[in-house]
Amino acid sequence: MKNIITAAALLAAVTAATVAGAAPITVRDDDGNVVTLQKPAQRVIAMAPHVTELLFTAGAGDKIVGAVTYSDYPEAAKKIPRVGDNRLIDLERVAAMKPDLIVIWLHGGFERQIDALRKLGIPLYHSEPTKLEGIAENVERLGQLMGTETVANAAAADIRQQFASMAKQYSARPPVRLFYQVWDKPLYTLNGKSIVSDAIRLCGGVNIFADQKVTAPIISMEAVLQANPEAIFGTSEKDYGSVDLWKPYGTLLAVQNENLFRLQGDLLNRAGPRMVVGTKALCEKIEEARQHRKN
Repeated sequence: MKNIITAAALLAAVTAATVAGAAPITVRDDDGNVVTLQKPAQRVIAMAPHVTELLFTAGAGDKIVGAVTYSDYPEAAKKIPRVGDNRLIDLERVAAMKPDLIVIWLHGGFERQIDALRKLGIPLYHSEPTKLEGIAENVERLGQLMGTETVANAAAADIRQQFASMAKQYSARPPVRLFYQVWDKPLYTLNGKSIVSDAIRLCGGVNIFADQKVTAPIISMEAVLQANPEAIFGTSEKDYGSVDLWKPYGTLLAVQNENLFRLQGDLLNRAGPRMVVGTKALCEKIEEARQHRKN
């Protein structure tokens, strides 16, 4: 019995020493900042819906202790306690949850709260993929930070394979000039630096407002009519982004060729793993526009 106890004590000591001597985990986030954890995070807060989806895909869904409004996928995400929305975060609640990692998304309504979050002394990881490859990269990095590399790396490899397959099928097809309508009141779109534009390029499409300086610029109807896109895409999320408003404009090539398409918004407007599904749908509709060409 004494030998068994001694062996157990020795094993515990070796394990403790191994953990204590483990190298810190270091990654760079999408802003280029170095994020270092002394050990895998066990309590994480997701500050954007796409972040929640990335964490679940990385195998860390059970470690999310807080999320924001509209973090509704997968189904289990709906049960995660809320810490606010994209405009206002309850900083006291964030602190009370005692997270060891916060994954943030920078946007106009959130930047003013970043400094307050930094004062909490909790490591921040900025997730904002602007290329499709960035989705797989985020899954891998979050897997490192959460200690779920086995699941995360397999998921990232699958994401890359599916995008590569679509690129092989569609990227060299005849180009289709299109207007991507994010919202219709006011009318705005996305420029060439957005991840949606990367999906458009993969499908062989051309974003007619790619050269805009602002990521999500407001566009006049006159500008769209003058550009005369071959296809118009709108999102159906929350009943906005209706493309029906273009039907009366018979001079538009998109109207003439019956290329007014509607896509599910959260499959493309969220820079998460479901963009694989959203991009596939986008590619199929762009291919449909090619088939509608009259000559």
